[in-house]
Amino acid sequence: MPSRSKNSTSLSVSSLPAINASLNATSAVLLFTGWLFIRSGKVLAHRTCMVSAFLCSVVFLAGYLAYHFLAGVVYYHGSFRAIYFSILISHTILAVLVPFLAIRTLFLAVKERFEEHKRAARWTFPIWMYVSVTGVIVYEMLYRL
Repeated sequence: MPSRSKNSTSLSVSSLPAINASLNATSAVLLFTGWLFIRSGKVLAHRTCMVSAFLCSVVFLAGYLAYHFLAGVVYYHGSFRAIYFSILISHTILAVLVPFLAIRTLFLAVKERFEEHKRAARWTFPIWMYVSVTGVIVYEMLYRL
């Protein structure tokens, strides 16, 4: 068995929340950038950003589920309980919708049903953006404050 140097790094369960928050932040940046691209008519750049945001969200979801499977429930012990729980509740309810909305919106784009895609995106984009941003806020409040 090869020996490991004391400088080697490995992924630990405790690093998953920060990775997941980074994936949420990246998704938010990609979503916003993709929105800017489509507003300026740059369809290919828009598509690249949105597919990348979707992939970040898929990797986030896998990391989130793995973390909570391994670590269990994490409790908030900060001073801003009412604020934390109001953000967490709205975040959680909307987060359940995002995979369905995102898949539907992407499906419509792939099928080149662009009018339906635009109508779906008017709902999907703000909800997905809110979930991505509040995911970072929940992380900050839970692990950094």
